[in-house]
Amino acid sequence: MKRSFILVFCLLVILSFYGINAMQCYLCNSHNDSRCADEHPPDALKKDCSDLKNGAKYTMCRKITQVIEFSVNGLPPDTRVIRGCGWDESNYKGKCYQRSGFGGRQEVCSCLTDYCNTATSNVLPLTSLILSCALGSVLLAYIRN
Repeated sequence: MKRSFILVFCLLVILSFYGINAMQCYLCNSHNDSRCADEHPPDALKKDCSDLKNGAKYTMCRKITQVIEFSVNGLPPDTRVIRGCGWDESNYKGKCYQRSGFGGRQEVCSCLTDYCNTATSNVLPLTSLILSCALGSVLLAYIRN
């Protein structure tokens, strides 16, 4: 009985890190608001993805960094950061990828926990999962003895 309780508790803890509820992310574009380019944007840029059109489909947060390396079509070189909600369930879920083309490049990172689109690192969700499993194992070992 105690083991079942511990296993259910650990499962609930693990699932809580992967967004049972609606995602909450930073939502901004540094072209319109320079605070979006900060490593840790202000709380004023936090949004609940479920408040957006088709909000129920959002399952992750994204951060896109776009670099325009030289003048193109009369636009000067520029770097923009775009943060928002995402739903792409492809191989890139919880990962980063890069794309490049004539005169520019971009890095797109997605992550799976609330407000995780501050930096490009996706270490927190994996670390949380490992720590939750380790805690559950320790508790199970303690109860067996």
